[in-house]
Amino acid sequence: MNLTLYTITGFLILDTDGHRVLAKYYRPKSHPNADSNKSLLALKDQRAFEKGLFAKTKKPGGDIILYDSHLALYKHSLDLIFYFISSPEENELVVQSALNAFMDALQLLLRNQVEKRGVLENLDLVLLCLDETVDDGIIVETDSTTIASRVSRPKADTTEIVINEQTIMNAYQTVKEQMKQRISQF
Repeated sequence: MNLTLYTITGFLILDTDGHRVLAKYYRPKSHPNADSNKSLLALKDQRAFEKGLFAKTKKPGGDIILYDSHLALYKHSLDLIFYFISSPEENELVVQSALNAFMDALQLLLRNQVEKRGVLENLDLVLLCLDETVDDGIIVETDSTTIASRVSRPKADTTEIVINEQTIMNAYQTVKEQMKQRISQF
């Protein structure tokens, strides 16, 4: 068995009816086994996999399943199910910690509104959160607060700068005085 950093092969969000909300499958060209494993590349294969996976995981209770030679770790959240898919040889605890970090960061970003409507309205935050957790199949971060802080930068400290005629006139007078002083020096 070759050790590799490529841990995650797919990320899914399915609703309670089994419909795809978001799916991202990873198969980087630089992966050591890129040519040997061609599963889940076609949309038809992905849909069939998702349908079967949903049938096995639609009831809350579990958090890990071996399905169709893929390790699937999942978490239910109101009307959504979040999945991290990996190969069966991967360490389940590492994948589970990545899924937990992603979910916790998402709860921070969406203010505990992790439901279908909130995810669809904030799809940009969800994708940024995913990209901060998993990059091209490699788990890069497992700390939820770090992920959330990278996704949502704090607003810059902007004190209200009021620009009106008075401030423009003051700036003009200051420049005028400085120009007079410079000219008088020559």
